[in-house]
Amino acid sequence: MKYYYDLHIHSCLSPCGDMDMTPNNLVNMAKLLGLDVIALTDHNTSRNCEAAIEVGREIGLLVIPGMELTTAEDIHAVCLFPDLEKALKWDEYVDSHRIKVKNRPEIFGRQVIMNSNDEETGEIEHLLLPATEIGIMDAHRIVGEFGGICYPAHIDRDSLSILSVLGEIDESCGFTTAELADISKLPQLKQQHPILEKMNIITCSDAHYLQNMREAENTLELKELTAQCVLEALS
Repeated sequence: MKYYYDLHIHSCLSPCGDMDMTPNNLVNMAKLLGLDVIALTDHNTSRNCEAAIEVGREIGLLVIPGMELTTAEDIHAVCLFPDLEKALKWDEYVDSHRIKVKNRPEIFGRQVIMNSNDEETGEIEHLLLPATEIGIMDAHRIVGEFGGICYPAHIDRDSLSILSVLGEIDESCGFTTAELADISKLPQLKQQHPILEKMNIITCSDAHYLQNMREAENTLELKELTAQCVLEALS
């Protein structure tokens, strides 16, 4: 069956995420927009995934725990996991492999952890935006060791993308999926980068604000609506 997806959404835990992007707000907005499955992918953390998953379970929307990793080269990559336990173990690994610079909320915004009732339960002290020590050539392999999948985010953008930084997607990276912000750019990108012909191509909102979340228009063919089936479809 085909299911509507958006696998790149930020919550109020991302320093550039709007404070209206609470677990309840973003999950319920996704439901209103007609989506069947979303992934919560905050910058270099998965700490708000538990709350979002709980809200999704209550209203009948699948929420996949994830993260938008910033690699050592300042390339963004989406990491998705089949369950919360694996995502939080990855979160611990990333936290121990990232640069610790104290956040300045007045400049970057707060980094708020919430429960499923949108109550604040904590705040991450160190800024989540800086690059980690994890290289793009190793990201797919290392995420796989934690039971997840990894693929380059918004490859069509002029910054923080694998094409803007490296100019190409090296086969040795191991990626089987690539994400575009604007799917209309795909034909031209395939001409410039033939490797895309062999990859799964998806397009997601990368929403940091409720108004940036997309209506249901993009689908994945899945055997059943589970996180594991989503990961298998992109592998």
